[in-house]
Amino acid sequence: MVMKRFDFQSFGYTISVIGVALVLLWIGIFKFTPTEANAIQPLVQNSFLMNWMYSIMSVQGVSNIIGTIEIITALSLLLHFFWKNAGIIGGIFSSITFLLTLSFLFTTPEVFSMVDGVPVTEFFILKDVMALGISIMVLGKSLPK
Repeated sequence: MVMKRFDFQSFGYTISVIGVALVLLWIGIFKFTPTEANAIQPLVQNSFLMNWMYSIMSVQGVSNIIGTIEIITALSLLLHFFWKNAGIIGGIFSSITFLLTLSFLFTTPEVFSMVDGVPVTEFFILKDVMALGISIMVLGKSLPK
């Protein structure tokens, strides 16, 4: 009897996608709270790509829209294991989401500070580099060959 070798690559991919989806789902749900709506305001307000939303919606309204998109994106990422078209949606939405959040590093004043001679920033934004890579992998696996 020949034993099949464990597929570490597929297992790692699955865990990575589930991890990104859970983070998006959790943060998306939190966007419906006043605490998170106020916390993201300085980031969104300083973004030339997103600040226009405050001219047509309240702080909470903007946060609710962002949260809704994050929840839809998370569900699409999870559904891609069963339905490839969901992966296209999830891959595109999550790539855009993480590109936008990474842009905050360049648009938010005083996002970097010096601590003991080392430049530091809001580390939660830096995780989006990894999440962007996973999003692109989902999109690539979901597109027709």
